[in-house]
Amino acid sequence: MPPLRTALLQSSGRLGDTAENLKRLDEAASRAAQGGAGLLVTSEMFLTGYALDLQEVPGYAEPADGESAHAIAGIARRHGIAVLYGYPERDGDTVYNSAQLIGPDGARLANYRKTHLFGGFERDAFTPGDTPVVQADLNGLRVGIMICYDVEFPENVRAHALAGTDLLLVPTAQMHPFQFVAEQLVPVRAFENQMYVAYVNRTGPEGEFEFVGLSCLAAPDGATRTRAGRGEEMVFGEVDPELLEASRETNPYLRDRRPGLYASLV
Repeated sequence: MPPLRTALLQSSGRLGDTAENLKRLDEAASRAAQGGAGLLVTSEMFLTGYALDLQEVPGYAEPADGESAHAIAGIARRHGIAVLYGYPERDGDTVYNSAQLIGPDGARLANYRKTHLFGGFERDAFTPGDTPVVQADLNGLRVGIMICYDVEFPENVRAHALAGTDLLLVPTAQMHPFQFVAEQLVPVRAFENQMYVAYVNRTGPEGEFEFVGLSCLAAPDGATRTRAGRGEEMVFGEVDPELLEASRETNPYLRDRRPGLYASLV
């Protein structure tokens, strides 16, 4: 099975302008496909921007199968590339901080609702999801989804490892002064759970926040296969099934677990 070339779009888009962000996503998908990528991953809340006015969030939220989802399905089909995008999701009267994976044929493959909300803004704006492991199959890989703060909980990522996730997609809005998460924690998560982790951040100032960039693709051997800087850019990395298999054979963490000792964790 050949490697899955993955494009990480480090961008904040334009705050409050869904139409412009869809346009930018279309352009990015074209560039990613031309660069040989089979998957494009965007940042948390890419569709609308993150630092929305609290009272405006419900108005920007859309159903998982809403107008923007159909537009992104068209983008994916047109460029022949899978797309993972972050957005505010409305389900009845409830609003979630969500991320959805669209396949290269435009099919909706998976929709994930952030389970661990960070800070007062998120807790006031969103309802936490209650499904920790959401997966889909893409190019022979089992792909899982988390959002930002979720990856900082080791139990969360271990649940994905035990469920067979090969590539964990983590759109994020990781801000100053927590850049150590991108620099140090994410590669450790990839190593200790024997998976690839694509961590894709926003960048620059937005409202009261300062996003630090530093998006990366971390591999199961603990190496960072690609790393963005602090500005807007797209970087590429390879998710190699052969390296994944070899690394899992060499590293015995999952085989050597003793779950009977961990009852106190739950």
